[in-house]
Amino acid sequence: MTAGHRALRADATASDIAAAVRGGATSAAAVIEAALGRIAAAQPILNAVTAVTAERARMRAAAIDRAVAAGQDPGPLAGVPFAVKNLFDVAGLATLAGSRIEADSPPATADAPLIARLEAAGAILVGALGMGEYAYDFTGRNAHYGATRNPHDPARMSGGSSGGSGSAVAGGLVPIALGSDTNGSIRVPASLCGVFGLKPTFGRLTRRGSFPFVAALDHLGPFARSVADLRLAYDAMQGPDPADPACADRPVEPAAEGDIAGLRVAVLDGHFHEFAGPEARAAVERVADALGATRRLTLPGAGRARAAAYVITAAEGGALHLDRLRRRAEDFDPETRDRLTAGALVPAAWVDRAQRYRGVFRRAVAAAMQEVDVLIAPATPCTAPLVEQQTMELAGATVPVRANLGVLTQPISFIGLPVVAAPIAGPGLPIAVQIIGRPWEEATLLRVAAALERAGIAAAPVAKAFSAGS
Repeated sequence: MTAGHRALRADATASDIAAAVRGGATSAAAVIEAALGRIAAAQPILNAVTAVTAERARMRAAAIDRAVAAGQDPGPLAGVPFAVKNLFDVAGLATLAGSRIEADSPPATADAPLIARLEAAGAILVGALGMGEYAYDFTGRNAHYGATRNPHDPARMSGGSSGGSGSAVAGGLVPIALGSDTNGSIRVPASLCGVFGLKPTFGRLTRRGSFPFVAALDHLGPFARSVADLRLAYDAMQGPDPADPACADRPVEPAAEGDIAGLRVAVLDGHFHEFAGPEARAAVERVADALGATRRLTLPGAGRARAAAYVITAAEGGALHLDRLRRRAEDFDPETRDRLTAGALVPAAWVDRAQRYRGVFRRAVAAAMQEVDVLIAPATPCTAPLVEQQTMELAGATVPVRANLGVLTQPISFIGLPVVAAPIAGPGLPIAVQIIGRPWEEATLLRVAAALERAGIAAAPVAKAFSAGS
């Protein structure tokens, strides 16, 4: 640790860290050494990290400290450690995407643009994080690298497929992490691990430099333990990218703070109530009471939307991995291999129908949202299952855990709407509520989440076992 500088606690927010580094109360070097120490201590318990970029982080910290000493401003995230799901390209590392096969690929030659944008704002990359194989997972289990554990109870799932990201933030390893969300892979781990997560509007953030899963549905976004940190990360990553055809040509739209007076909020009923367990329903009612939301809204066809999302996911995923399935079938997790193989056999007519229904459902939801500004729904049907648990009770039936933790997230990402997953404060295991808005209205959702945070309804503390010390 740099002489004369103190390390900050594991529960320090990104905002706290940046203010301390910029003001000289601590150094970026001290912050990074503390983060690397926490990673080393937690890894045997959580198994959240697949690579540590210690040398790179120390060099970056030294550069930031020199800038501060010279009177320069290193940026709004000065000295803030962050880590990324291992499907992001990190210069010098093979982009694993949670697989054994990609470990044989050459190292990436450049960082993904979202990493570069965070570092341009002063943040410091400390490592890559575990995930489900090729992002086809909601549990956090991985047959090759082991399960990522939940910091609130390591016997339980972190969620997936961005399980390492949710676990690392909830465990205090880093205040910010990046993940991806195709059918719920940011929102599910945010819910099970009890942290904030943002799935932006489809096309808002560039996906260049990330390993794809389903081009029609993939989103990238941040995790954090406070809404202010989520906002800082999101703002730093915004901006068009002409090299990514899916990225919208929109200017940066800062998610400024503000009140939520006059917002029309409705609770999603129907599918989103039927497939929610008692904890999920109670979380939604707390949020509804806090926001004064008395209206219930049903989205007709939400179940069909989920089914259509599965068809598109299976078909695109199977097509993407067909060559790997032919060449190296034995190197897949058998569950993932079977799902991808089945997807490769989905008839084209089914995919066409699913895509056409996507347009139908998008128009129906847009019409419904002319009458409301924000929708709220559970993020997961239950709190975190046990790591080895294979089935759960849902809507009166016994169903597989792996396929159904995303039952409430899939209909929303199917049409690309922005969502903030807000963890609801309470004494038991975490669970989150989805705050859903119209396309490009992330700022509104962040304001709602901030209002819930100020009211003590939403909170994302570091898990107790990992919160003490530096």
